Amino acid sequence: MKVTTAIAQILKKEGIEFLIGYPVNPIIEGAAEADIRTIMVRQERIGLHMCDAVAKVTSGDKIGVFVMQHGPGTENAFGGVAQSFGDSCPVVVLPAGYARNINQVHPNFNAALNFRHVTKLCEQVTVADATVEALRRAFTTVNNGRPGPVLVEFPTDILREEIPDALVAEYKAAPRLKSGPDPRSVSQIAEALVAAQRPIIHVGQGVHYAKAWPQLKALAELLEAPVMTTLGGKSAFPENHPLSLGSGGIGIGEHLWHFLQNADFIFGIGCSFTRSSFATAMPKGKKIAHATLDPYAINKDVPVDLAAVGDAGLTLDAVLEEVKDRLKGKTRDRLASVTREIAGHREEWLGKWKHRLTADTAPISPYRVVWDLLHTVDVKNTIITHDAGSPRDQISPFWVSETPLSYLGWGKTTQLGYGLGLAMGAKLAQPDKLCINFWGDAAIGFTGMDFETAVRERLPILSILSNNFSMAIELKVMPISTEKYRSTDISGNYADFATALGGYGERVTEPGQIKEAIKRGIRQTQEGKPALLEFITEKATDVSRFP
Repeated sequence: MKVTTAIAQILKKEGIEFLIGYPVNPIIEGAAEADIRTIMVRQERIGLHMCDAVAKVTSGDKIGVFVMQHGPGTENAFGGVAQSFGDSCPVVVLPAGYARNINQVHPNFNAALNFRHVTKLCEQVTVADATVEALRRAFTTVNNGRPGPVLVEFPTDILREEIPDALVAEYKAAPRLKSGPDPRSVSQIAEALVAAQRPIIHVGQGVHYAKAWPQLKALAELLEAPVMTTLGGKSAFPENHPLSLGSGGIGIGEHLWHFLQNADFIFGIGCSFTRSSFATAMPKGKKIAHATLDPYAINKDVPVDLAAVGDAGLTLDAVLEEVKDRLKGKTRDRLASVTREIAGHREEWLGKWKHRLTADTAPISPYRVVWDLLHTVDVKNTIITHDAGSPRDQISPFWVSETPLSYLGWGKTTQLGYGLGLAMGAKLAQPDKLCINFWGDAAIGFTGMDFETAVRERLPILSILSNNFSMAIELKVMPISTEKYRSTDISGNYADFATALGGYGERVTEPGQIKEAIKRGIRQTQEGKPALLEFITEKATDVSRFP
């Protein structure tokens, strides 16, 4: 059979239901012939962002596969793969490459050489018969260890060649393996957790990939310990739970800040503790335990006192049993005092922000949009994501996630326009959910044309756009260029734009119209049409920052 046919057969054996890409890559036709749904985007980066969401909302049970043309298509895709790598998303990337007789010749772009620093595995198939083993390596790598993208480049001449049917017939789906922590490390962490008077559990997206939400909740309740998450870990612990401190990031609640500063022990689980402008820094001088899947992350940015390496679920299972044994299965009656302290600081903080969250002014406060959205949608049946910049910092502290994987947080690398692809990919993988992206007028400038992809591919998302005709977050750092040359001014009528692309568009200018507009947008999605609601908002630069 042809190599393209072989690739499609292997994708089917790996349970791949759809192939996302941009022409021309012969693998697209091979997949279509094999009845794998092919989804074409308007630019390569969005397709990769969709693949990220497929993995995120299924805890890696489904893997997104992306294909693109050799040369410019592969060059255009670099940013998307870099985002997958920075955000630890398992994605399989299958670019076409220049034919073997010229793929090493300047200036032809060689994916196998250029993507090495943003992938877990990166190789080029140089003989047709190596197709099967290259894909076996790729899927085994993408399904195991710390999540991340893998890439296998197929020169165009190889895609036209034949390989023996028997090679493909022998292919078996890659295993999914888990490894647990050293029992001695578990004992040390459990001992420290029990001894701590003011512990905090710091949760990353590793808990999502391990589906370890029940164990996390059980451990927090047994220890009567407050829980904070990273942006990527947001929704791993129910934020309407009395022990929740919400998510970290640039924008955070005062209750999170208070407890973090006063903690005597921080237990990081399923996180990397990566130092980032978009993450809440760990206070110095605290005793820290770090349990993660990737040993490279240990002591990388934050010095730790205790550590364990292993799957977050297996680690929490083991720590929970040790803590139960040490506490004889009983709590220590600290729940009332701890939750009272959390609630007091949270309510005081919300009280300070209530005037922004309920502002009855025009242009509209973006915080009013977030608040009304939160109190209009069915939160339990919603998957929402922010975009880069102001939307991230405005929504993440105030959005109360109640169920796992209902909030797609991200932030180690912050590409504008990422949220649109995430919402589309989430809808592709979870069609029964209301999938929302919250973005700004800068972000839509990067990826807005792919709203047409949502229309064409029947992905009825709800897109919430905050339009303040400005790059507001840059106003403080670009005052001279703004004054002289209006460098931060941007504009557009994006509701009309969405309508022109075949979706539903509505512009909202008054705060009293917000909730009814949201209801109309939801009805449009229920009828199968993507909806974009454009809210004309103020140039807000205030963020819930601490200190």
